[in-house]
Amino acid sequence: MSGKPVTSYNKIRKIGIFGGSFDPVHLGHTGLAEDAMKQAGLDKVIFIPARLQPFKLDKKLASGEDRLEMLKLAAGNAAGYEISTYELDTEGVSYSYLTMRAMREKYGNEVKLYFITGTDAFLKIDKWKNAEELLTEYSYVIGTRPGYRQDELKSYIESIREKYGTEIINIDNVQVDVSSTEIREMISRGQSTAGLISAEVERYIRSNGLYE
Repeated sequence: MSGKPVTSYNKIRKIGIFGGSFDPVHLGHTGLAEDAMKQAGLDKVIFIPARLQPFKLDKKLASGEDRLEMLKLAAGNAAGYEISTYELDTEGVSYSYLTMRAMREKYGNEVKLYFITGTDAFLKIDKWKNAEELLTEYSYVIGTRPGYRQDELKSYIESIREKYGTEIINIDNVQVDVSSTEIREMISRGQSTAGLISAEVERYIRSNGLYE
């Protein structure tokens, strides 16, 4: 038997980066994160609430503090969930390429970074600032539901892979057929949001008078 030491190579960790306004965070968000971990084999998902989203500069958001607290309540003690205040702590518009650069600098090349997003957002990614950098340097987990824009998404994924060599994992995730905008409107009308947001998040919203 050789006296040479045995070299052990650790598996490259896979981390999902999930950004958004989360105004408020709902079960569709946490469902996508959970399914991304299961179906794409991610070791953890980092939620990053935006300070100012590029495509929502004309929208008034709940405060960063409130959106952060709601995320903490929604994430609870779930294994593999982490929340970063990087964008909330950074002045200016929350561009994804800058966030991904920061995450790469933090975690180094020993981890693989996956940007988590839904079908609608991904189909517009070539319009994002520094799209070529985003598509060349990072991998993607795209959440969708069977039959929804399926042919369009498949064609677009193939074109992105061919042009940039991007790793893209398309998952069928549990969908909550509602948007944060609709939830805010329901709350303002005094309607129940049961089954759309967690009970803890709903209590926080009600007790702090958000979206009324």
